[in-house]
Amino acid sequence: MAMRMSTLFLRTLREDPADAEVPSHRLLVRAGYIRRVSPGIYTWLPLGLKVYRRVEAIVREEMDAMGSQELLFPALLPKEPFEASGRWTEYGDNIFRLKDRKKADYLLGPTHEEMFTLVVKDLYSSYKDLPLSIYQIQTKYRDEARPRAGILRGREFVMKDSYSFDIDEAGLDKSYQLHRDAYIRIFDRLGFHYVIVNAMAGAMGGSKSEEFLATAENGEDTYVRCPNCGYAANVEAVRVPVPDAIPYAGLPAAHVEDTPDTPTIDSLVAHLNSAFPRTDGREWMAADTLKNVIVMLKNPDGTREPLAIGLPGDREVDEKRLGAQVEPAVVEAFDEADFARNAALVKGYIGPGALGENGTSGIRYLLDPRVVTGTSWVTGANSPGQHVIDLVAGRDFEGDGVIEAAEVRAGDACPSCGHPLEMARGIEMGHIFQLGRKYAEALDLKVLDQNGKLTTVIMGSYGIGVSRAVACIAEGNHDELGLIWPRDISPADVHIVATGKDAAVFEAGEILTRELESHGATVLFDDRWGVSPGVKFKDSDLIGVPTIVVVGRGLADGKIEIKDRRSGVRREVAYADAVTEILAEIGMSAS
Repeated sequence: MAMRMSTLFLRTLREDPADAEVPSHRLLVRAGYIRRVSPGIYTWLPLGLKVYRRVEAIVREEMDAMGSQELLFPALLPKEPFEASGRWTEYGDNIFRLKDRKKADYLLGPTHEEMFTLVVKDLYSSYKDLPLSIYQIQTKYRDEARPRAGILRGREFVMKDSYSFDIDEAGLDKSYQLHRDAYIRIFDRLGFHYVIVNAMAGAMGGSKSEEFLATAENGEDTYVRCPNCGYAANVEAVRVPVPDAIPYAGLPAAHVEDTPDTPTIDSLVAHLNSAFPRTDGREWMAADTLKNVIVMLKNPDGTREPLAIGLPGDREVDEKRLGAQVEPAVVEAFDEADFARNAALVKGYIGPGALGENGTSGIRYLLDPRVVTGTSWVTGANSPGQHVIDLVAGRDFEGDGVIEAAEVRAGDACPSCGHPLEMARGIEMGHIFQLGRKYAEALDLKVLDQNGKLTTVIMGSYGIGVSRAVACIAEGNHDELGLIWPRDISPADVHIVATGKDAAVFEAGEILTRELESHGATVLFDDRWGVSPGVKFKDSDLIGVPTIVVVGRGLADGKIEIKDRRSGVRREVAYADAVTEILAEIGMSAS
């Protein structure tokens, strides 16, 4: 049934919404695809729902084709399974919690690992039942602190989440590859450019992990790529090439020097070059200094603990990298009150002597991988206006461990081949990882193996942001006039625009609509009377159906116009041949 704009529940807007930050948000609202309800929560309007359903159909087709079976869990979930896995606490403020009339605890599902695990435990008991892959396409809820970018990061969203269940690691490897191949087919069909990068599993747990990122200049995820060997990774998963340890025999002893008014790295370097010139002839650089950054970690149970990070002074701590390393804890600033409670820390002059298990503060101290045995540093002496020079790692100080928290920069060495890395940005669209036995162990999912012994099932987890995909496709398919949908995603195959005041034009458009529909084409027909051609043309460009057909003044000469929305190319064809020409344009047969 054709959509007729005279009755379609649609209002296009000429102005961008005030809260829109990215093109997809602006255009999806202006073109009448979505409508804001509250921060991070949106209504799908008729055109938007058609696009969403097409994305969902592609995901479902490929999941079914790989042999995965669809089910559907409730969104309202009981507390007990999440308590068993530890995530009732770990999720902290990120989930919506509620009580029923009997005061029992529930939550709106942010994800469903526990449910998948329990349903398999309930129904399967033998290795003969495996391997198994099951999935759902379900609404999820997360209490995002800062929902943004329309449906790219909302508080309510739709995901496809699937899980594989295998008896051993070899089976998991096969299930993982099946999903990876299916994801490639899905994203190839969705019509935007993407990359596959190494990633971290985060609070979900697990081992091997990859993300599918849609390339986008305004994407919230940063990744690196190596033009030489093809290595690609989310910055959170980049591993710094660790230098070899250096023999420190014969290195000069550490010595404390007065360095007044040098609380910053820049001021320290300037003073060093003025007061303590190096004997090797080169100048002191920020990379010669050891910066010690203190943060506060807030655990899901509400407890707080400080953490010190030692890294080269020419690097900053990357909050996303650090956050990924310390999950499920949340990183907070170490404020003046925290300094007041830790008198052993001298702000601006903190050094290793105050840190670590044996330090005066007792604060846990983790070092950047570049701080290896034998490296020599200038760092705080834990005294106002003083630094220590020639402090050697492994000789004069040690950390409590290593942490990958320093920023990654373009030009850093590729961890695979050593070639300089490039930086780019993207939007996470899919995440696949080998979940392992975390949830199976927590919820006691075991089956009898070939020898009749109980063995814990091993799992894989695979997600796709289905609703987010609509915005992501819009991000990669638009111009200054509006949206340009890939044909397989568009809300219609053809947008027919009847212009002018001649009833014959509207009658011809109606006939054309019915004939195209009879051949299986979906049509959006702009049959509005009293609306100027200029407004109709702007709406057609904004809405973004890939083929636009104009029935207007040319009809008097037996002509209509076909416009390719992407290229802007227009051509006139005879009205008598219009159905055949349009069907050929949209890749359908007239037979």
